[in-house]
Amino acid sequence: MSPQVEEQYDGGPVAALRRIAFLLERGREDTYKVKAFRGAAAAILPLPPEQVAAAVEDGTLTDLPGVGASSAKVITAAVRGEMPARLAELEREHGGPLAAGGADLRAALRGDLHSHSDWSDGGSPIEEMAFTAMELGHDYLVLTDHSPRLTVARGLSPERLTRQLGVVDAVNEHLTAGGAGDFMLLKGIEVDILDDGGLDQEDELLARLDVRVASVHSKLKMDAPDMTRRMVAAVQNPFTNVLGHCTGRMVMGNRGTRPPSRFDAKAVFQACVDHDVAVEINSRPERRDPPTELLELARDLGCVFSIDSDAHAPGQLDFQVYGCERAEEAGIPAERIVNTWPRERLLAWAKK
Repeated sequence: MSPQVEEQYDGGPVAALRRIAFLLERGREDTYKVKAFRGAAAAILPLPPEQVAAAVEDGTLTDLPGVGASSAKVITAAVRGEMPARLAELEREHGGPLAAGGADLRAALRGDLHSHSDWSDGGSPIEEMAFTAMELGHDYLVLTDHSPRLTVARGLSPERLTRQLGVVDAVNEHLTAGGAGDFMLLKGIEVDILDDGGLDQEDELLARLDVRVASVHSKLKMDAPDMTRRMVAAVQNPFTNVLGHCTGRMVMGNRGTRPPSRFDAKAVFQACVDHDVAVEINSRPERRDPPTELLELARDLGCVFSIDSDAHAPGQLDFQVYGCERAEEAGIPAERIVNTWPRERLLAWAKK
């Protein structure tokens, strides 16, 4: 019997570790598993390749801070040009299509308007989110970390948001210098809609952003008339570009389920039409927001839409296809989805 031939792999150890982390996130696996592989990738990234190769040969990889036994096996195989067994396993398990439909619309998307980094409740640095968006073929990604009121999600104070804007500039400069092509990380926020419909951030800072997603995160059981007034007021705010996960419902997931908020959807969506605010099709599997009945109502009233991942980790950026599948099923044309638009058109629309 002939000996087994190892499958070749020429991506290098950092790429292998990042891909494993991406697939774990895409498959909604435990966060601690993801952190181990992302941590190992960060640990060896600054090291000369010959130093990593030497550590492989003398068996000292696990002496490097951040490299454990599992990640050492991945690094060893990748350095030797062999497909890491863990990577091959995850490609089989999580590497296929996430949804049966939505592929054509997903191919038409130019970017994603709703994403989070470790500056608020996301799990990865800003640059990792940007790199992954670029690898997925996006022309732009809007960074929308939370606003101050959402303390449980480490919402950004005005001071922290100001610092983040400088970091976004630096990331874009780095990407441009590194030959990232036309990709750009855009400045944004997921701003809380306050009880009276106001937005939870200073106007001066909101004016410096490219795109603003406004969402309700508190008092989701508010009486329907009050919730309607609250949401309409937020939509009427000239800084609002996207109405995020409008009902706030949860249909599955480790946080349990939650019924949708009650409000006059026709009044809210008509305000979106009147003020040219996009209704978000939130692609997170646990949200599926808005529900199908409301999605069809918004379609019939003439709303524009934004299909967003609401990603809190790089692998979750791929969730957009779930929203694309729902949009295709609802018969929403690509032209009415703002993130199919080129960046220049999107930015001009967001400026109002």
